[in-house]
Amino acid sequence: MTETKSLKLKKQNMDSSMKRIKPLRELNLIDDYMFDVATMDLETCKAIIELSLNIRIQEIEWKEGQKVVHNLPGNREIRLDFYVKDTDDRVFNVEMQKKNTGNLAKRTRYYSALLDAPLLKKGEKGFDGLPQTYIIVICGFDYFGDGKYRYTFQNRCSENLELVLQNGLTTVFLNTKGKNDAEVEPELISFLRFVENSTAEEARQSADGRIQRMYGRINDLKNREDVEADYMKAEEYRRLMREEAREEGREEGRTEGVNRINQLNIELSKLGRTEDILKAAVDKEYQEKLLKEFEL
Repeated sequence: MTETKSLKLKKQNMDSSMKRIKPLRELNLIDDYMFDVATMDLETCKAIIELSLNIRIQEIEWKEGQKVVHNLPGNREIRLDFYVKDTDDRVFNVEMQKKNTGNLAKRTRYYSALLDAPLLKKGEKGFDGLPQTYIIVICGFDYFGDGKYRYTFQNRCSENLELVLQNGLTTVFLNTKGKNDAEVEPELISFLRFVENSTAEEARQSADGRIQRMYGRINDLKNREDVEADYMKAEEYRRLMREEAREEGREEGRTEGVNRINQLNIELSKLGRTEDILKAAVDKEYQEKLLKEFEL
């Protein structure tokens, strides 16, 4: 392929990819980018926590968006959607999960461990300094399959379910596909519907001012040229990373294939089966048969 044809093909692929990118105006709160930019606003973070847990928060003291929590060298770090602390010394980590990638339960266990580690200062005696911590995962699917809008977990004694281990950790999974309307507050249902469909119509259907203000914030973001430019850059970067990963996968596959054939030829040579080497070079079905024979 000539360089000119290669450049044309690359441009066509890029144009096709850009057409597949969901427009900024069509994004909902459940989409990664919109959740990231919307939760740069403290009032939006506060509303999300209040609606998720059915509590009221006086004020949020500090916030870090997309915080990277470092681990020991060589171990895995975590990247948080948003992480806040209120004036009652409670810590909240909120994550948005549009697709079920599995192992969410163990992921929250790992998150809680790394979140706790920097909260105690070196040399501090005892563990009373650990705050009440809430990990909230908002899911666009029913992770547990029980039809609940909200699943709340605390450690309990297996022999006495009324006995709660007071370790200060509460993990909550929200489900936008919930069905138990009569068991939860209407504000939660309205919020989870808005998460999936962040439109003016959905906001109007809720009597909760927090949801309406959240819509106003999202609508403002969708109308900002700098946000749209940033979104397109972010999506293009993700596209390039996906393409690079696919190319690496193809290259690894080619290398593995060459290594298998080379090893097959070595094994056949050791046995003096020269005719089989020649036949396998022109007959792919026979080559596959030999690869199975030698378990390669």
